[in-house]
Amino acid sequence: MRVLGLISGTSHDGIDSAVVDWTMADGVLTGVIEHIGARPYEPELRARVVAALPPHRIDMAEVCRLDTLIGQAFARAAEECPAADLICSHGQTLYHWVEDGRARGTLQLGQPAWIAERLGVPVVSDLRVRDVSAGGHGAPLVSAFDLPLLAGLPGRTGALNLGGIANLTVPDSAVPDSAVPDSTVPDSAVPDSTGIHRAVAYDTGPASALLDAAVLAATGRPYDEDGRLAAAGKVHDGLLAELLADPYYRRTPPKSTGKELFHEGYLARVAAPYGLGLEDLLATLAALTGETAAAEIRRHRLDTVVVSGGGLRNPVLMGELERRAPGARFLASDELGVPSDAKEAIAFSFLGWLTAHGLPGTVPTCTGASGARVLGTVTPGRQPLRLPAPLAEPPARVRVTAAR
Repeated sequence: MRVLGLISGTSHDGIDSAVVDWTMADGVLTGVIEHIGARPYEPELRARVVAALPPHRIDMAEVCRLDTLIGQAFARAAEECPAADLICSHGQTLYHWVEDGRARGTLQLGQPAWIAERLGVPVVSDLRVRDVSAGGHGAPLVSAFDLPLLAGLPGRTGALNLGGIANLTVPDSAVPDSAVPDSTVPDSAVPDSTGIHRAVAYDTGPASALLDAAVLAATGRPYDEDGRLAAAGKVHDGLLAELLADPYYRRTPPKSTGKELFHEGYLARVAAPYGLGLEDLLATLAALTGETAAAEIRRHRLDTVVVSGGGLRNPVLMGELERRAPGARFLASDELGVPSDAKEAIAFSFLGWLTAHGLPGTVPTCTGASGARVLGTVTPGRQPLRLPAPLAEPPARVRVTAAR
């Protein structure tokens, strides 16, 4: 089955796409990547998305307009891709409602009917809310893809995605639920009370969200290309310590966050009293991302970390990460056949395949839900809706290759 995955992440700069042809045999799901692409938002639409994100406030008229305009943008992006049997659209997150450490709701815009109407094929959408309704965080959904992708790799492995927000997936966590995250691995890190290691996944904090917000506010540019500005700066230990004191980092997983917390207003409130120049501010924010992600890598005592996302291309951020987690080997997800810039689009293609086959797309220990759930709402295409026969078991392993 060919599934087109579409997503615009917390960097909200455009729509990533991936067409993957999935084939199941002997418990192994093999995906052949037939297309990957990225379509930037039109400047006016991106500006409207930015203006709709926290801490800004908008009315329902603008929500309606954005739902339509984003849906139409996703439809145009889908039309540029090779034909698929099914489309899985994440849409654009406008708000992720977390209160007292619990996800209460989540909102992704991008009306799927525009995609189904233009392409004529079924569309799976609105994937996160089913997990939230079951008590989960609805994030990171990519963990369902990470776990079978990492299966069979030697040693203690993890997958780290560095988008706007950083998230970590650990297939074999030895850290007990009672452990409180900090910057030092506790010597008491042992299997839980049942003696069974379990998979965990959670947002570690901002990756590029605060970096991009600082660059945009100061220069009007969307990001610090190749980390050049950050490379010219110096880490301010006082500001770094204050940023690291945010209560989010001390919460125990499962947990999730987003632009609702780590936005330009948050940054201005915390950083303004220090009066730093842009270069020093960016160097400090890169250190924040490096330390908060590295702290979790140290806690789980990971040997190998598979990295993806735009942060992989920021040498300052990666340098901070490698320096603060010296016991881990970092490798790009490309080495497992998954292009690092397209990993989330490929993951949503995978999630669409799971939904089409009646299989859950969540891992309860990762999201905190009461149980695994089949994700999403299906919008039919032009023909009568026909889905494959449900499968009894999900794939134990996932292997991804490029088309020849």
